[in-house]
This record gives sequence, C-alpha cells and structure tokens, in this order.
Amino acid sequence: MDGTGRNPSGIPPAPGVGYKPQHHDALLAGGHEAAWVEIHAENYMGDGGPAISRLAAIREALPVSCHGVGLSIGGERNLDRKHLARLRALVDWLRPSLFSEHLAWSTHEGGFLNDLLPLPYNATTLSRVADHVDEVQNALGRKMLLENPSNYVSFAETTMSECEFLEEIVSRTGCGLLLDINNVFVSAANQRFEAMSYIESFPLHRVEEIHLGGHERDEDETGSTLLIDSHSRPVVDPVWELYAHVVDRMGATPTLIEWDNEVPEWAALAAEAARAARILGLPNAPEHAQATAA
Repeated sequence: MDGTGRNPSGIPPAPGVGYKPQHHDALLAGGHEAAWVEIHAENYMGDGGPAISRLAAIREALPVSCHGVGLSIGGERNLDRKHLARLRALVDWLRPSLFSEHLAWSTHEGGFLNDLLPLPYNATTLSRVADHVDEVQNALGRKMLLENPSNYVSFAETTMSECEFLEEIVSRTGCGLLLDINNVFVSAANQRFEAMSYIESFPLHRVEEIHLGGHERDEDETGSTLLIDSHSRPVVDPVWELYAHVVDRMGATPTLIEWDNEVPEWAALAAEAARAARILGLPNAPEHAQATAA
C-alpha cells in the first residue's frame, strides 16, 4: 500500500472472501461485495480434476490471492523442497495477485502437525524465519506476505515483541505483511494485552492484505476465558472496531473475510463482505446488510 488506498498487487482495495466450492455459482453470478477470492494453496496442488476446473473459472472472473498453510515458515527443520516445488507449479499456473503464509510452524522430526503453532521471538528464530522467507521468495520468484499468528502461550525465550520481530523480518527480506485483526484480538485476550496498543505498534506501512474472521470462546484449566481462532463464526463487533481504526490509518486495503469451518450459506458471507465494504468507504455499499456478531 502507498497510503492512498491504492494497491499495486492487482487485488482491489475491497472485500474478498475465502473461496468455497459451495459458493462457486454465487461468486460467478456477481451482484455482491466480494471483489476477489482467496484460496488455500494446499487444496489445489493436484493435477487437474473438477476442483482445478472450477478454480480456473473463478480465476477468469475474479482476482485471486493464494494463502499457504503448510510451509512451516517458523519450523526448525529445512523447508520441504517437494512442497515448495508443488507450490511453485500452482503459482505459475494460477498467477495469483498475492501469496501469503503464516508466522508459525507445523513440522517436527519428520512429522506434520495439523496446526499453526507459535514460536519464541528472539535472534535465533529471527534468523531462521528470515532465511525461510528468503527461500520461499526465491523459489516462487515473487514477494510473499507474512501473517501475524493467533497466540495461546508465551515463551520465556522471547526477547522482542511480535511487532518488532515482524518489522525486522520485513527489513531483512523485503517481504510484505498480512494483518489478521481477529488474530490480534484473540492473542490480546489470551495474553492479556491491549489490542489497540498492538495495532499502534504494527508496521502498517508494510501491510498489503487484511484478514477478518470469527472465533470461539472457551475456558482454560483455570476457568479463564480462552479465545480460539476457529474461522467458524461472524466477525465480532470489537474486531470490526479495530478494523475501522486500521482503515482510518491506512486507507482502503484488500480485506478478506475468512470463514473456513461451519461454512454458512452465501448470504451470510456476503453480508460480512458488505459490512467491510461500508467501513472501506466503497461507493454503493449497502447500508442495510448487517452481519450478526457473536
């Protein structure tokens, strides 16, 4: 972003939605606020088939962003070169406007964990993550965006804040950032810090995409509230308020509505996109469409 609401990536500074096959026809029909879609890369690494055919039709109609969930950028082991090669093949075919991954790890001693796990922020992990980001960008031949995680634990080994860590990664690698505002809210509640203070410290000038999603409330072993980044509910009002503040600071920015579990009917997802459109100040955004906050 250049501070004026323009984005050189080709993704419009407007709402997008995570692509789900059950919404395929509605997306192609138009008449909604979703101006682009995002896919999870690992769902489309096969050769051909109906899923690829449907994605090809979507690609012809709407800009596409590609979001990885399996690179294990923060992991101690080397990146999986076979995975990187499959990802490069997908990116070369799909030609997404943006590619992003998580500041997290999911591999250990040859195994893969079906989760995105946090890491301590110190000089050792900084060097490792920077090397992995460089490797991904070189393999793909493009800049990637790195997403802030949702955190449930903290580490005694941490010596810098998450925002300081991300800013240093950007400085070393030239990557961009993806700001997940629900992750900020979840982490703030779980780690007992102020979400707005985190936003004020975040390097917003390097943000090229925003994520909004829903979460679940649970309790930890002490009975304290624990928020789980589930992507299974509407965006809650406090997250919308943080989002409005970010848009006020940055200008209109590509904004994804994430809803990956308990996926609703299209109308519910379209209502979330319409609410984002109003906050972005887009012309003709419907005033009556309201998502239900939980």
